[in-house]
Amino acid sequence: MTKQSNGFTLIELIKFIDVTSQARAASLNGLRAAVSSAATLTNALQLASNLASNASVTVEGVAITMTNRYPTGDAAGIIATLRTDPGVYTSAALAGVLTFQVTSASNLATCQFTYTAAVSPNPPAIPASTTTGC
Repeated sequence: MTKQSNGFTLIELIKFIDVTSQARAASLNGLRAAVSSAATLTNALQLASNLASNASVTVEGVAITMTNRYPTGDAAGIIATLRTDPGVYTSAALAGVLTFQVTSASNLATCQFTYTAAVSPNPPAIPASTTTGC
């Protein structure tokens, strides 16, 4: 006699949820690395072009607003350097601080990282991601 099973056991479901949470955290950390790289590359482009510290740079036909030689913390700055899916990530800017969150996280406030615009002489602050609620 064969037993037919439908659905998940509780243990399987818990493991699945844990793997999904880890995937969201890894995805967020990947976006954080992309943001850091984009800031560094636009900084290098501005320096190589011998532009003033607040002059915009053009990346793939898009003007990127800059402050203190790095992208600003808004849609015209660091967000314009990225190609992200709004169904996967959300972002919100407030006073030069841009917060990136995973849209499908169980708790958005604990599945995020921030980008704070550069203040001379320091580069932008991109602290470690918070992933406890992914």
